[in-house]
This record gives sequence, structure tokens and C-alpha cells, in this order.
Amino acid sequence: MMADDTSALARALHPLDAAPAGQGWNVEELSDLLPPDSAPMEAAVLVGLIERSTGTQVLLTRRTDALRHHGGQVSFPGGRIEAADGDAVEAALREAHEEIGLERRQATPLGYLDPLTTVTGFRVLPIVATLDPEFVATPDPHEVAAVFEIPLAYLMAPENLERIQIDYRGRPRLVLEYRSHESAPGQRIWGATASILLNLRERLESAQ
Repeated sequence: MMADDTSALARALHPLDAAPAGQGWNVEELSDLLPPDSAPMEAAVLVGLIERSTGTQVLLTRRTDALRHHGGQVSFPGGRIEAADGDAVEAALREAHEEIGLERRQATPLGYLDPLTTVTGFRVLPIVATLDPEFVATPDPHEVAAVFEIPLAYLMAPENLERIQIDYRGRPRLVLEYRSHESAPGQRIWGATASILLNLRERLESAQ
């Protein structure tokens, strides 16, 4: 990314030395889905941005079908924050290394998005980072079925994000889903991943 673009992006994020506290910004939408009085499990994901000749790309993965949580879904690299992790940033980088072979030196964290709550009981902290364009993913076949990129401009365009009604646990619910992009046909970007990208767009818009 150009230096000006990176600076503008960093201004839209929570700073690295002040991780956002509190519940996920979407927790009220899931109030009837989460166990009462249960503490959420802490997790972190890496929202990786890669500068290409065609523009900035967002790195995404598709999880293997056999995984317990969100199997088969498109997601960012990431997972539960472990006791040995220094913070959410280190957890996201560790998971990215384990899942797709990203080395620590190949990522430059910029800041945090807002926490997100998932229906599986996680409080997810997304960390936005620029990635080395020379990075070549080596996915762990036990966790990652595919690694692909989508243009950031496409994901930030409001007209490409839809609200789809589904029936879930006894009542209709609205979930976010992106229209399919030609660079990744058949990859369904929806649910928590789409919500994280929406939060990125809203923070960028509010920082202008």
C-alpha cells in the first residue's frame, strides 16, 4: 500500500497499544443464541492486506470441512488466544504461521478493528496488517482447504454486500454476504468474515 493509504488506514483503527475492550459490537444481535452468563472465549484473526500491481488485496482462507468451529467457511487466519500468547496480535500472527506459513517478519500490524461476537461463543479481535507481497502461502491441509485474495476495493463497495434472510434456531435472521467475485468463484464470504469487513469499511468511512 502507498504510505498515505497505510497512514489513513492506521488512523481508522484502534492503536496496537490499546486493544479495544468490551463485548462484540454485534452482541445484541446474538443475545438469544449465546448461553446466559457465559464468558466468551477470546480469539484473534489477521486481516491481511497485500499490495499488488492491480491494487490492494485481502487475503482469505477457506477452512477444511472437518474443523469443529466454522468448518468449510471462508475466514481470516486466526484462532483462540492461548496463555502463551503475549496479546491478541501475537495470537493472530502465531495462528497465521500455523495455518498458512506466514512468517512474523512478513507482516506489519497496523491496529485493531472492533471486537466481534460469534454464534459459537467467541469474542474475536481482528488485527489489520500489511503483508509482504513476496509471501507465498503454504496452507496446513488439516486446517486450510484454500487460500485466495479478493480486491479490497470490491469488499469496501457497499453495493457488493447483501443482507440475506435465513432461518436459524427457530426464527428468521439477517446475515451479511458478499456477491461472488470473479477472482474467487464459488468462495462464499459471509457471516462473521463479512461482518469484520463491514466493520473495516465503517471505520474507514468514519475516519475520513
